[in-house]
Amino acid sequence: MAAKRVLGVATVLVLTAGVAGCSDGGDGGDAKSKDGAKSASSTKGASESQVVLAAHQKTIAADTARMSLVSEATAAGRTATVRGTGVMDLEDGNSTMTMTTQGQKIEQRVLDGVVYQKAPAEQRAQLDLPEGKTWMKIDPAKLNGSNGQVNDPAESFGYTKGVTDRDVTKVGTETIDGTRTTHYRVKVAVKDLAKGDQAKADQLEKQLGTSTLPLEMWLDDEGRLRQQTIKLTLRPQTGEGQKGQTVTSATTLKFTDFGTEADVEAPAAADTADVTKKLADASKAQGTA
Repeated sequence: MAAKRVLGVATVLVLTAGVAGCSDGGDGGDAKSKDGAKSASSTKGASESQVVLAAHQKTIAADTARMSLVSEATAAGRTATVRGTGVMDLEDGNSTMTMTTQGQKIEQRVLDGVVYQKAPAEQRAQLDLPEGKTWMKIDPAKLNGSNGQVNDPAESFGYTKGVTDRDVTKVGTETIDGTRTTHYRVKVAVKDLAKGDQAKADQLEKQLGTSTLPLEMWLDDEGRLRQQTIKLTLRPQTGEGQKGQTVTSATTLKFTDFGTEADVEAPAAADTADVTKKLADASKAQGTA
């Protein structure tokens, strides 16, 4: 049961991978081409780190895209795999996605950083949703890092702003879904995931056992992100519950069909229950068990 709870938390957070995908705007004054994507000529002759630094802004300039997600998390010999497809507004991070995990379907919408999930009846029952409520509302910003998995793959995608040439390696060219891409391997600083919170950064480094994370990126000829993969190993700290239980995960996010329609609306309030506090309390209780 402990492993099941860990995987459940990891799964919920993995499903928010789209939130930070390309919504980290930053500065960028390049002109757009006719199809809405920025011209790749702005990075002609640029260093490898400059190409990587420009990738998110160039992807955002495409406005919208179809996305697919495959994430696998393992703990105590149990593995949960999540597969999803949907669309995303690249500029603000809003998205809608349908996922399957362990034979069950989950509908998800992300709007203004808040996650809405229409989960299977069993999961809704575990969280004791009021009668008639079919959608769960989760605000990741209010989970307050109550569990290490809060920083699982979801929050890593937008954190390449601080990379330098020594952090980026050009692997070579590869074809992804029929599109020619250039593959880069990037070292992302764990402290960048903590958004300036030094205590949180220290905790993450202890759990991960490293100060950097390996991020694989595949960029097309326009400099836009086509695929991104990250692998993590989270280790419980001394004094935490579920001692000795290590969680490993691998998540791959793909973007295709730039410019596709991507209108996202929140579920009706009458059908929605906010479970943020319940998830935070459950994670805290799990950590002290």
